[in-house]
Formats: sequence, C-alpha cells, structure tokens
Amino acid sequence: MSAATKPLIELVQELPPDIQAEVRDFVEFLLVKRARTPAKKLRRDWAGMLSDMRDQYTSLELQHKALE
Repeated sequence: MSAATKPLIELVQELPPDIQAEVRDFVEFLLVKRARTPAKKLRRDWAGMLSDMRDQYTSLELQHKALE
C-alpha cells in the first residue's frame, strides 16, 4: 500500500516517537488556529477626520506630526 493510500494514523505510527510529538504539536497548532475567532471588521468612523487639517498642513507636515 502506498503512503498516499494509507490512513493518516498509520503513517504517523510509522514515525519515531520524537517526530510523532512534532506531528501532535503541529496538529494542535492547526486546531487552535482554526478555532480562533475571525478578525473584527475595520471601523470606518475615522473617515474624514483629517479633512479640516488638509488645508492647514502639507502632507510632509502631517508625516512629521504623526512621528511626534
């Protein structure tokens, strides 16, 4: 039977114990990653907040202010 047709459990059982532990860690990581809650949608309540500053500052000045 080729490795492609063997059940996953049989393939893992053929590995040495230290590699089996790595497989376990990786599978647990994948399960946790999958179970994470989806990212929240981006808020857009900031849109237009700088419109009053647009005439007051140049883009370079706004960059300097952002670094302050």
